[in-house]
Amino acid sequence: MPKLGHLIAKMTQYYRGDPHQIEHFLKVYGYAVAIADGEQLPPPTCEVLYTAAVLHDVGCKVSVQKYGSSAGPHQEKEGPPIARAMLQELGYKEPLIQRVCYLIGHHHTYRGIGGDDYQVLVEADFLTNIGESEQYYRSRYTALENIFRTPTGIHLFGQLYT
Repeated sequence: MPKLGHLIAKMTQYYRGDPHQIEHFLKVYGYAVAIADGEQLPPPTCEVLYTAAVLHDVGCKVSVQKYGSSAGPHQEKEGPPIARAMLQELGYKEPLIQRVCYLIGHHHTYRGIGGDDYQVLVEADFLTNIGESEQYYRSRYTALENIFRTPTGIHLFGQLYT
């Protein structure tokens, strides 16, 4: 199994010179680990989740170049092919690659969340975005009511934002 550290190094190289993007994916990864641990998710789910957390915004760079915006739909479109190439280069197996690409391609889609990996990724991204964006901060209670489902994610939200 490839090492997550190699993927983090690859993403750090990909976003070289953009500390905000690097810090963002590391925070999302950290919250994903905390929530997964609190929810006692099984190792295979965690492997997918942690990989997706590191890569979730890999489409931002290309989205800004192509569309002048890193809006969610652009990220969801542009991210999976980049993630697939990185994961293949690092020797990840196809079933994991498929699920990670699915999560990247849906991490700004909040209806029909299916799977613990998807739920935790969205919660971890929200916890991070609320702290980084005034827009997310203003709507934090709407997100709490409509998005958060895990007891651990709800607890972290309360510790951070209430």
